[in-house]
Amino acid sequence: MRYNWGTDRLAAFSDGVFAIAITLLILEIDVPDSSFDNLWKGILDQWPSYLAYVTSFLTIGATWLHHHLVFRQIAWANSALLRLNILLLMLVSFLPFPTKLMAKALTQTDTAERVAVFFYGVVLLTISATMALIWHQAVASDQLKPEVTATEITTINRLTRPFVALNVLVISSAFVVPKAAVFGYLLIAAMALLRRHHPQQSEADPH
Repeated sequence: MRYNWGTDRLAAFSDGVFAIAITLLILEIDVPDSSFDNLWKGILDQWPSYLAYVTSFLTIGATWLHHHLVFRQIAWANSALLRLNILLLMLVSFLPFPTKLMAKALTQTDTAERVAVFFYGVVLLTISATMALIWHQAVASDQLKPEVTATEITTINRLTRPFVALNVLVISSAFVVPKAAVFGYLLIAAMALLRRHHPQQSEADPH
């Protein structure tokens, strides 16, 4: 027997995971006790942690916005959609680890820096690809609400489509200019966040 689920509890659970993951990011920022003799310098020396924190915060924020938009259009969920959503939540909750790893590695050896920045980029790309796959699954399985229009589907396709070419370019640059690659990840996160996060409505619908 095939079971279908509503999306209210799924969305509520997902919101909780997003909230916990985005909160955990700040716990990775710390100033060593040895820096308290010159605290201003100690604070400034943590710039890799601030950069990694902002990048991951914006990434999770943009993913949450996409997730919220997508599930407002979905009428019901099947097991495939539930599993994809669990995968997305696993990746988002995992993100604080590569964030911490990258922040530490930016002040370490060249090899560690390159590997950490590359690994971080792969996780970011996987998150965005999974979010896009969730929407594709919902559309392909006809799980959308009846009132969702073709224009709205097209708009959300654009919003959830990963910046694949840009991601691959930045990830590849991690082995050559890792610090520049981190700023590339920040740019991608900002671009994703600044996209229009609701479908454009037709002129006939003033609401």
